[in-house]
Amino acid sequence: MTAWWRSRESLYALTIFFGLFIDQNGTEWIIKGEYIVDVVVWAIFARLYLGAAKKERIEMITVLAFATPMELFFSEVWNLYEYREGLMPLFVPAGHWFLFDLGRRLCRFISPDKAWWVISPFIPATIAFLVLDIDTSGVVLLLVLLGFMKWGSEPSLYAMMAWIALLMELWGTYLGNWYWAHEIPWTPLVAWNPPLLCGVFYALGDLLVCKSVKKWYGE
Repeated sequence: MTAWWRSRESLYALTIFFGLFIDQNGTEWIIKGEYIVDVVVWAIFARLYLGAAKKERIEMITVLAFATPMELFFSEVWNLYEYREGLMPLFVPAGHWFLFDLGRRLCRFISPDKAWWVISPFIPATIAFLVLDIDTSGVVLLLVLLGFMKWGSEPSLYAMMAWIALLMELWGTYLGNWYWAHEIPWTPLVAWNPPLLCGVFYALGDLLVCKSVKKWYGE
C-alpha cells in the first residue's frame, strides 16, 4: 500500500495548499511566487500526463478544455469573482485537474447510498444563510446540486466535490488569492465569500468532463 505522503491524493492536496499560500505571500520575492507556482503546477501536470494511460490523458485535456473558458467566463464576463491581480493565474486550469482527480479518488470512500448523507449538512446551512440574507444564491445552487445527485451518474463524486471545493475556496479567499462578489451580476441574489455551495460549479465541470470522455472514449 502506498504511504499517504507519497500518494497522488497528498500530492494534489499539498500542491493546492502550499501553492495558494506561495502565490499570495510571494508577491515581493525575487522570483514572484505566482510564477513559481505556475512552473511547479504545470511541471507536475506534465509529469502526470506523460505517465498516464490514454483515457486519463483524454480526461486531463478535457478538464483543461472545459476549465479554462469556464474560469474566464465566470471571472471576466460574469464577474462572479475576481483574482487578486485581475486575470486568472496560469496555474489555475491545471489546478482544476488536481481538484477533479482528488475528488474522484476520495469519492471512492463514499458509497452511492451514503452520498445523500454527505451533502445533508448543506441543506440547513443553506436555509440559515437564506434567512440571514448572507447567501441567497445558495438555494439555487442547492437545487442544482440535488438535481446532479438525483439524475447524475456520479453522486459520490458530486458530494465529495461539494466539500473539497468549499475547503479550497475557503483557503483561497482567506488568503486573498481571489474574492467572490457579494451582489451577483445579472441576478437579484447575493453570495457569501465564497458561496457555501461553490462546489456546484466544480461538480458541473466534472459532469461535463465525465460525459464527454465517456462519449469520446467509447465507454
